[in-house]
Amino acid sequence: MYEDFSESSGDHYFLCDTEGPWGIVLECLAIIGIVVTIILLLAFLFFMRKVQDCCRWNVLPTQVLFLLGVLGLFSLAFAFIFQFNQQTAAVRYFFFGVLFALCFSCLLAHASNLVKLVRGGVSFSWTTILCIAIGCSLLQTIIAIEYVTLITTRCMMFVQMAPCQLNVDFVVLLVYVLLLMAITFFVSKATFCGPCENWKQHGKFIFVTMLISIIIWVVWISMLMRGNPQLQRQPQWDDPVVCIALVTNAWVFLLLYIIPELCILYRSCKQDCSLQGNACSAPVYQCSFRAENQELSRARDSDGAQEDVALTAYSATDC
Repeated sequence: MYEDFSESSGDHYFLCDTEGPWGIVLECLAIIGIVVTIILLLAFLFFMRKVQDCCRWNVLPTQVLFLLGVLGLFSLAFAFIFQFNQQTAAVRYFFFGVLFALCFSCLLAHASNLVKLVRGGVSFSWTTILCIAIGCSLLQTIIAIEYVTLITTRCMMFVQMAPCQLNVDFVVLLVYVLLLMAITFFVSKATFCGPCENWKQHGKFIFVTMLISIIIWVVWISMLMRGNPQLQRQPQWDDPVVCIALVTNAWVFLLLYIIPELCILYRSCKQDCSLQGNACSAPVYQCSFRAENQELSRARDSDGAQEDVALTAYSATDC
């Protein structure tokens, strides 16, 4: 009976393989990730109506786009759990790089905005941040479309290619994503330099997220290109390695970036509501900036005129 089931299940065999249960485990993690991502997405949409600080609100549309990318990553895991065929191969080669490029581009756009904020500058508009994220991910989309189109129009079949050639093509397609990861990592590191401490914690979330993501990518690419062939586990371990990295990285996005950002957003909205209840006319971010600016101005050892100039320069950060 089991043999009949495995033959009839075909492409869906790994979804219920009890001897090698990696497919079942990743399937459960992916489903849980989809549910959690949808809940977080609804939470961000709710807070978009509550946030009064325009510097915080401007990045929310990009974070919603980021969550849509994470939702796509969890859904893409099923393309690696299903058996490799002509249909799942096209989905893998196209969406893997595009979705990761979208997520890293959103982090890059957020980090670029933080570089201005930590130095006392004015935030980009929400349309600018969103355009940076979409624009940076557009090149990977073009590369993936060209590759998949080239394979299909030349009557080449993914299933007829050697496993080593498939892996080389898969990694080469992700060169631009690797470049985005490196740029985002260094830009997030630049958010540590500046007088405005309130914004540095956001940069820390992006920095840690990128650091863990880079480690994950180094491990899975090393296993795919060198580890599996040396262990004589190619192609048996190819799909599990990539799928584990995919699901793990998606959970890293949620646990190290989205959930901390949501906690800060909740505290900010709670403070705004308490200030409104006390009939406070100035928003909380203005109060925090003014207190910070006064400390900076008092710390200067120059004359009173220079103190007034410094105070005026930093008060320009109010929206």
